Amino acid sequence: MNYSAVAEFFLMGLSQYPELQLFLFVVCLIMYMIILLGNSLLIFISILDSRLHTPMYFFLGNLSFLDICYTSSSIPPMLIMFMSQRKSISFSGCALQMVISLGLGSTECVLLAVMAYDRYVAICNPLRYPIIMNKVLYVHMAVWSWVIGCLNSLVQTVLTMVLPFCGNNVIDHLTCEILALLKLVCSDISINVLIMTVASIVLLVIPLLLIFLSYIFILSSILRINSSEGRKKAFSTCSAHLTVVILFYGSALFMYMKPKSKFTKASDEIIGLSYGVVTPMLNPIIYSLRNKEVKEAVKKILSRNLNLWKT
Repeated sequence: MNYSAVAEFFLMGLSQYPELQLFLFVVCLIMYMIILLGNSLLIFISILDSRLHTPMYFFLGNLSFLDICYTSSSIPPMLIMFMSQRKSISFSGCALQMVISLGLGSTECVLLAVMAYDRYVAICNPLRYPIIMNKVLYVHMAVWSWVIGCLNSLVQTVLTMVLPFCGNNVIDHLTCEILALLKLVCSDISINVLIMTVASIVLLVIPLLLIFLSYIFILSSILRINSSEGRKKAFSTCSAHLTVVILFYGSALFMYMKPKSKFTKASDEIIGLSYGVVTPMLNPIIYSLRNKEVKEAVKKILSRNLNLWKT
């Protein structure tokens, strides 16, 4: 069979609501600005304040940088699509967007599990924490999170983009998302489905189980703390991470692990917005509002700059 080559794709997500395009543009633009400002501020603070030079804030800086890169690969093209009559993206542009978004999403799955382990050691083994979570270990953990996520993305993207699309180039999604793209393929995708299922188990289910086990031990240790102030501090430290885990894994599991019969165009697009825009926007807000050290660091930097300005 002769397959007609696809040179570009048309992203038709939410195009059935033309009256909402301007509204979506404004909302997503505001969210993107909050993402850039909030995550950049967290990175900036964690570098400037020496009290935040710890494994926890090193991982948090990685998460913030990841969210900036992830949203920058999808939101600017999405904004263009909202205001454009021709909602197209080139074949290579689609592949690039897929490899970046899938790679960073996979990395975040592993990174959240690593952050849970860090909280487990800090609370369950506080005296040995500086020895266990030494600089060599936590840097290696962060690097391997990126390597695993990028390798998974590269394999899945290559295996998807080499498949024949038979001229089908209309994607019912806001971005070049792998599930939406596989629906256009006109050949057997059993290998892709198998690899995606294995990757979902390895990068979604297993890290989530490790996070769950970590928090069982963490909760057990917190309940054994005698002072109410100590329990409050421990809960405050973990609650921000746990909230982010629930938001991220909730949307990711719904997106990649739901039964095939549950796939609907509207739900995919709404979950895609939540997964790609809302969660990265809330991450810095959650960590800032629930973290006393971050608040104190912000006040310290602001007061220092204010004094410099006065002089």
